[in-house]
Amino acid sequence: MEIQKTHIYFVPGLAASPEIFEFLQFPEDKFELHFLEWLIPLTAHESLETYAKRMSDLVLEENPVIVGVSFGGIMVQEMSKHLHPKKIIIISSVKNRNELSKALIFIQKLKIYKLFPSKMIENIEMFSFLAVGQTSKTRLKLYKKYFTVRDRMYLNWSIYNVLHWKQTNPLKNILHIHGTEDAIFSFKYINDCIPIERGTHIMIINRAKTMSKIIIDALK
Repeated sequence: MEIQKTHIYFVPGLAASPEIFEFLQFPEDKFELHFLEWLIPLTAHESLETYAKRMSDLVLEENPVIVGVSFGGIMVQEMSKHLHPKKIIIISSVKNRNELSKALIFIQKLKIYKLFPSKMIENIEMFSFLAVGQTSKTRLKLYKKYFTVRDRMYLNWSIYNVLHWKQTNPLKNILHIHGTEDAIFSFKYINDCIPIERGTHIMIINRAKTMSKIIIDALK
């Protein structure tokens, strides 16, 4: 008798390609993996809700598992409002705007994000401003390899929607995995998560084996 596979849809982080998931390992006889790519916003002011609906239209199976990293975690939560997912899993992300750090709220309130011209952000070396202190050559190489979505409107739109996300209460049926050394979404503001000691914002890449095991165990 053929085993019914669990379909998992993955959404990468802001500006990232699905390649960030390349090191995940799942039993092929039990799971079918689908990797979504970012769409370009229809306009500079497309609502997050409308965009999430367009992303959810890419999900073809019923009751899938949806996994998102960083801004992708915000996106899968918004997508879940148009789907009936078996499970929502977010990694290196936030469950509501109350988990944003004081620094990010400060940036949002004073509109400091507007001081970073999108033309500069298109150069991925400049994109590292989002991770204060993470400027090593090794990390910049990772940015160059994995952060390939450099459309100017998309970048501006994404940063705005991270900082202005309206969600105030966590959704049900959600599993949150978060690193204790996340430099973008500070761990001290995160509630109800599976902590990964010394895990950073890019642990989906350098701690992929751990991420795979947690997800598999959660879906048993």
